Amino acid sequence: MKILSNLCFVLGLASVLASIAIWYYAGGKEATFEARTHGELFGIFVGLWAPTFLILSNRLARFADEQK
Repeated sequence: MKILSNLCFVLGLASVLASIAIWYYAGGKEATFEARTHGELFGIFVGLWAPTFLILSNRLARFADEQK
């Protein structure tokens, strides 16, 4: 369980970084308004995964500690 907890934590951090990267690269200055808007919305969508992964990581860590 501890490995799964750590994996969820890493995925949460990766989600934050991926969200920033998507927002930055999809919303470039040369892009059209629609492309920038799509990049912003997709970046927000990916960023919303982070709290889910972090909460899941916390719950799995607690469950692993209770099993000891």
